[in-house]
Formats: sequence, structure tokens, C-alpha cells
Amino acid sequence: MNNEILINVTPQETRVAIIQRGVAQELHIEREAHRGLVGNIYNGVVKRILPGMQSAFIDIGMEKAAFLHVADIFSDDRDNLNQMPIENLLREGQTLLVQVVKDPIGTKGARLSTQISVAGRLLVYLPFENHVGISQKIGNEDEREHLKERLTRLKGENCQQGFIVRTLAETASDSDFESDIEYLRRVWGDVKIRAETCKAPSVVYQDLDLSVRVLRDFLSEESEQVLVDSRETFQKMEAFAKTFIPKFANRVNVYTSERPLFERYGIEEEIEKALSRRVNLKSGGYLIIDQTEALTTVDVNTGGFVGDKNFEETIFKNNLEASQAIARQLRLRNLGGIILIDFIDMDNETHQQSILEELEKSITLDRTRMTINGFTQLGLVEMTRKRTRESLAHVLCETCPTCSGRGEIKTTATICYQILRELVRESRQYNPKSLRVIASKKVVDFFHDEESQSIAMAEEFIGKTILLQAETIYGQQDYDIVLG
Repeated sequence: MNNEILINVTPQETRVAIIQRGVAQELHIEREAHRGLVGNIYNGVVKRILPGMQSAFIDIGMEKAAFLHVADIFSDDRDNLNQMPIENLLREGQTLLVQVVKDPIGTKGARLSTQISVAGRLLVYLPFENHVGISQKIGNEDEREHLKERLTRLKGENCQQGFIVRTLAETASDSDFESDIEYLRRVWGDVKIRAETCKAPSVVYQDLDLSVRVLRDFLSEESEQVLVDSRETFQKMEAFAKTFIPKFANRVNVYTSERPLFERYGIEEEIEKALSRRVNLKSGGYLIIDQTEALTTVDVNTGGFVGDKNFEETIFKNNLEASQAIARQLRLRNLGGIILIDFIDMDNETHQQSILEELEKSITLDRTRMTINGFTQLGLVEMTRKRTRESLAHVLCETCPTCSGRGEIKTTATICYQILRELVRESRQYNPKSLRVIASKKVVDFFHDEESQSIAMAEEFIGKTILLQAETIYGQQDYDIVLG
């Protein structure tokens, strides 16, 4: 399926959109001040070992210590690794070469592994492992075996390092493989030198920035063009393409129109939609997507879609369209972890199976590993999507200071009655001469208009004067009681 890659660059931020059939399918954002860590290699220091969790905290020079589980520690004896106490494998104060496999997310630090890998365009280099693996997305068994034989021959019989063949390598020539092998070995040589000479904690290898990483990871035969709106970034990308992927170098072009690139292709609008809770479907139905700390839920609704046949067929069509939209939204929003989908109930088992098949088909476009577990006993579709970096909403948004992320705030009446209770409590505890309530204008107006009698009754009950003062900087839930 043909695609276009659009790259918008500013000094502070790089944004990438991948377009297929005229519609945005993926969004990637990298900010200069907060670049992703996945793929970076560090000289780390073991700060604390947790035997009860079979884990350790590693200082890699970040604000938060990173997390290393025993299963992510490289060992020649992989079968017995999980039975080995982590305190027998590591010691506090030890220097350790580690790689970030998952960015810090929320309150959690980065996740690490000592199973180091370096990504090239066609191959992933495994300096500590001696085997050849093939991407799971290369499905043809004969092709997988042929690629494995070719790479085993090209890497050399005496080579004790391993490689994983990436999906892009399906049509690669021997010379393409040899160039990638040479590049990866050169990179690893530099990493080893830095690891031996740099003090810990420190970074010894940093993955390519987003604009160049896009060429390495996404540019393929299916890519019609890459458009970038920065001439300086274009020159850097062009140089990379001519060196490592010369047959695609002419597909990288600079965008010079006065109209902003993302605006021309409708990407700004797509970003706004991807931050919304509600996603409208073409038929008139809609999705409600809620992201929580533990999981993401998707609720499918018919909305204004009434169909033109029987009720069961209407529901099936709505769910079919929703399954395609859900797969796209998961990519756009970069939603990971556990995902629960509440399709509209279907009694027909054939329809249920068709929905699962459509969902399976739609997620094949996703570069991130996903698993669909089918319908649960409650009629929900349960699936997982590997989470390696923050979702789009977590990158672009922050928790609302008014509702603290709940999505709701207390009503004006609730705040007023809360204040009245506190006035009685404060007057009994401190016996002041008067009490002053400082609150938002909306709350003070409610006291004057709707609850003036309540204020009068409270003054009479506690025998103190109550003064009301409106403050424009106070939110609806904010108030203070000042004792006079």
C-alpha cells in the first residue's frame, strides 16, 4: 500500500505523519528538550537490588532511576535465568552496560535490558548473541528460511554475533545486507570504545533523531515521497539517504510552499481529532475512547446510524466500520497496554468472528506488536498493544489543574454547602470574631442569589459575622476561610 511521509520541523519539535490513501495513519512527535530514550545505550550504575521483585534500579544519569528485571539480563543460560536470584547476578555499585527498551511513562522510570541491540535499516545487530532471527511480519516460510541462509553466509562462519532481519529486508540484495552489516559493526565498535572510556552513569550511544530515523525505519518501495519543510533537515536526510539507501534518495524532497505542510494535508485537524474523546464514524456511529493508567477502553455506539435492513445487520455494519476506525486510532494515538473494546452486542457468532477477522486485518498496518484475545465472557474484545513510549495525549497534554484529571468538578452548590459546614467547624474550634470566605465569583454569586438565607442562618447559628469575597484567580473548587 503506497504511502507518503510528511515531516514538519521547528527548532523545538519534529513531527512526522504517515499518510495512506490520503488519510493519516501514524503520528510521531519528538521534542528537542525531551527526546525519546528507546534504543539509547548507557553505562549505568546499580543503585539498589530488590530480591523480592527480582529487579534492580539502575542510575543512567536521569532524574528517575531506571528499572531492570531479571528476565532482561543477558545470560548464556537463558533457560534457568528466571530461577536465578538477581542478587547473584548483580551487585550494588556495579557498572553495567544497559539499553532502554521502554521510555519513562507517567511515574515509572525507563525500562532497561542488558540484551543490547543496534538497529540498522535492514538488520538489527545482536553483539552478544550468535543466531539469525527473521521478522515475524515476513510470513512466507520458504522466504524466511532463504533469508536466514543468506544472512548466515554473509555474516561469516566465524562471526559470533547475531542479527535479526527486519521486514524492509524482504527484497534486499546481498550488497544491501553487506552494507548494513558493515555499518552496524562500525557503530558497535564506537559503542565499545565509549563504554570503556566514559565514566558511569553516562550515555554511550544515542539513537538517530526522528527525521533520520524515519528514513531508516519507514522508507520503503511503498513510499511515494518524503516531504520535509526544513531545508537544513532535508540536507541532513538527503546525505543519509545517499549513503545508506541511494535507490530511495530521490524520493526525499524539500517542501517550499508558503502554506504550512501539515495544514495543507489536514494533519493539524487530525491531531485535534486524535486528542478528542469522541471519534465520529462516516455512517453516523461513533466511538468513545478513554485512556486510564491501567488500560484503554473503547465504547462503540450506533449514534445516528439506523441502517436500511434489519437490526442485526445494522449493528454488524456499525461494528465492522468501528473495528477499522479503532485500529487506526490506536496507531494515531499510540495507545498501548491492555485495550478493551465494547462493540454493540451481537448474537450472531458468524458476525462476531467477522469482526475479529476485520480487526486482525486492520492491525496488520501497525508496526507495533499487538495481540487480539477475542471476545470475553462479558462480550468485550480484549487485546494488547506493546507500549514503548508515551501516548499522543500524554505528549501533547497535561492533567487539568481544575479537575485533576477526573473530567468532572464539584458543582457550585456542592462547594457552597461544603463551605457552610467548614464555617461551623472553624468557628467552634477557634472562636474568631468574624470569618471571611474567599472563593470564585461563581460561588460567591451563588451565595448571594440562591443561598443568601443559608448564610444568614449560619451567622445566626454561630453568632459571628460572615464576609464573602470573590477572587477571579480562584477556580470553582478553590476557596479559603480567613479567621478575623
